[in-house]
Amino acid sequence: MDPILVGKAVTTAASGNVHLLPKFGNRHGLIAGATGTGKTVTLMTLAEGFSRIGVPVFLADVKGDVSGLAAAGAMNDKIQQRLAQMGNPEYRNEANPVVFWDLYGNRGHPVRTTVSEMGPTLLARILELNDTQSGVLDIVFKLADDRGLLLLDLEDLRALLGLVSEERKDISTSYGLVSTQSVGAIQRALLRLEQEGAEMFFGEPALELNDLMRTTTDGKGVVNVLAADQLILKPRLYSSFLLWLLSELFENLPEVGDLDKPKLVFVFDEAHLLFDDAPAALQQRIEQVVRIIRSKGVGVYFCSQFPDDVPDEILGQLGNRFQHALRAFTPRDQKAVKTAAETFVANPELDVAKTISQLGTGEALVSTLQDKGVPMPVERTLIAPPRCRMGAITDAERMQVRAGSPVGGKYDTRVDRDSAAEMLANKAQAATEQAKAPPARTREQDDAEEGGFGQAVKDAMFGTKRRQGMIETMAKQTARTVGSQIGRQILRGVLGGIFGGRR
Repeated sequence: MDPILVGKAVTTAASGNVHLLPKFGNRHGLIAGATGTGKTVTLMTLAEGFSRIGVPVFLADVKGDVSGLAAAGAMNDKIQQRLAQMGNPEYRNEANPVVFWDLYGNRGHPVRTTVSEMGPTLLARILELNDTQSGVLDIVFKLADDRGLLLLDLEDLRALLGLVSEERKDISTSYGLVSTQSVGAIQRALLRLEQEGAEMFFGEPALELNDLMRTTTDGKGVVNVLAADQLILKPRLYSSFLLWLLSELFENLPEVGDLDKPKLVFVFDEAHLLFDDAPAALQQRIEQVVRIIRSKGVGVYFCSQFPDDVPDEILGQLGNRFQHALRAFTPRDQKAVKTAAETFVANPELDVAKTISQLGTGEALVSTLQDKGVPMPVERTLIAPPRCRMGAITDAERMQVRAGSPVGGKYDTRVDRDSAAEMLANKAQAATEQAKAPPARTREQDDAEEGGFGQAVKDAMFGTKRRQGMIETMAKQTARTVGSQIGRQILRGVLGGIFGGRR
């Protein structure tokens, strides 16, 4: 399988082209550098290279310019100059197969998951809950499981929070202390999340991972571009969504070992947002996912300004490095330069720390894994130009790409089936109707009613009490004459007939 052309090494006069070997594409990578130094171009070159060898790619478009992957580029003087510097490798302008996604459903197909699939840990991070409130959210999810209530969207979660508030004393006894203050705080956080439009993210149809791992009929991998220019304004939602997606890949994909090429390449742009304020337990989970997911055929590539935005435990697992320029103006920058220099395999012909500050736009220090997984010595590299458009596409072009998407009919229409909110509402309605219904009749009530009806019959037959005194006296005398036993039998027979045979 042909390697992916990264660029031309210029450390020495004899340096050749730098490649990324497909079989080591799942060993993860890092693309770092200051703003405006060419990280996006490197990212697009890699995405195209993976797509051409049949590897699907998922990446976020934070600034909007990654959308150019969907359109063919145009030759210009700068590209011609770069190609000449590289020895005129095979090159042609072409578009890539792209599917656009958007959590808000505006600039791509809606991306949805259910509240249950997101889980309490990531949801608590999105809602910015403290430890106590996160514990209450754990109880809410456990209660939903125990009672068979589906948590699909935020309306379901709100309905279950209402149930927890109503049954707080019993739930506190069975599951752990639940305070009204914590429930109220979670409800307010949900309200803020909905006001930001994030309720669009929760619901059905939920995203199926297979739809991110498509290839075209001619064998190219589909590049999935997430529109994140608005999403990035909600950093916790952005990072938690990408982490959820990575976790879903980790939990659902089978072990495949080392393949000739990855099954999927996952790019995590603005990687520092993933680790900012992340609790220790969550960071350990991230480390575990990154460490193991390569055996499931997934390569993870972090993109950020500074290499130390990524924790050392994860940084040590990133085999393919692309370091663009860093300007050592501040102590923070100087530390980042030192960290970057120390993470590369040394090249005796290159002063890494010095070179990092001297790199021009479109240049990078590159080290990729070569035969037997050994990292190559770092090389100063002219990055190969992407074949697509280096810039954003128009709204009309985006609509055209979206119209031809193979998954539009599956995700563009929201589905709302009965879940926790509807189930609890139906239960409440049934209880209300039962409360309004007349109480069940007892035997004593029936007997009393029989007596009342018998009195009415008696009044109709014999008149009112004022008129019937003489008649009653005559009746009693007659009954005594005929016999008390026979009189009682006749009375039961008449009443029994009137009340349908009751005894």
